[in-house]
Amino acid sequence: MKELDKAQNLILDFTHVYPEYIESKVQDIRRVDLSDIRGTNMYCTAEAKREIRKRLTSYGPGGIHFLDNGNYHYVTKLFAEKIRVPFSLVLFDYHNDMQQPMIHELTSCGSWAGEMLSDNPYLKQLILIGPNKESIREIPEKFKEKLVCVSMQEIEAKTIEKDLNQIQKELPAYISIDKDVLDRYGARTNWNQGSMSVDTLQKLLSEVFRHQKVIGVDICGECSLEEPFSQLIEDEKVNGTTNAILYHFLSKYFSDKYKY
Repeated sequence: MKELDKAQNLILDFTHVYPEYIESKVQDIRRVDLSDIRGTNMYCTAEAKREIRKRLTSYGPGGIHFLDNGNYHYVTKLFAEKIRVPFSLVLFDYHNDMQQPMIHELTSCGSWAGEMLSDNPYLKQLILIGPNKESIREIPEKFKEKLVCVSMQEIEAKTIEKDLNQIQKELPAYISIDKDVLDRYGARTNWNQGSMSVDTLQKLLSEVFRHQKVIGVDICGECSLEEPFSQLIEDEKVNGTTNAILYHFLSKYFSDKYKY
C-alpha cells in the first residue's frame, strides 16, 4: 500500500499540552502544529478539516499518532480516510462516539465514529472496547450491523470470548485509543472516565496485534490546560507516564518502519 510507505510517529499539537521539545528527546516522533487552526475544538468545521488534511498530506495512517485531548478524537477519521483497503477500526473508548452532533453539519468528538460507519466504504467492522453497557445501549440501531461491542463489565467479568469470536480477523486493523477508557491511575482526561487499567489495555492491545495486521495507532485523552495549576502538574505527570508506556509498548510492534 502506497499510503503506508509514508508512515510516521506524530504528535498533533492543538493545545500545546505536550511537553515543549519532547520530539527532540523521544526517538522517531515528529510534532505537527495545528494550534492556529480555528474551528477545531470539539466540533470541526469544513474549513478546519480541509486545513488539517492539508497539513497531514505527507503522512500515512501508519505509525503512532498522539491527537491531544479527547476534543480532537475526530482526527482518527481523517487518518482512516487514507486507508484504501477493507479494514476494521478497534476503538478503545469509555464513550461510544456515535451520537448525533448538536450541529449536524459539523464533525464532533462525539459523532465521528458513527460518521465513519456511515461514510467510509473501506470500514467493514468497528470493535468498540471499554464503554459501560448503558453507553452501548445508546448507540443508534443503524450502526450495529458492522459493530462489535465489548463492555467494561464484560472485561471485568472475563466474559468477552463471545464478542471476540465476532471479530473479522482477516481484516487489517487501525487502532484508536482514548485514554478516558482508563482509570485515574492511568490517565487524567478532560472527560469522564472508565475503570480499565493500563495493564489490561496492554493485554488487549497485544491480542489485537496477535490476531490482526495493524496499520497504525492513535492515542488521545490528554487533560485540559485550563485546570488549576497544581492539578495540572499532577495530571500531566500521570498522562506523561502512560504516554511513555504506550509509546514504548507500541513501538516494538512497528519496529520495521511501521509497515504491516
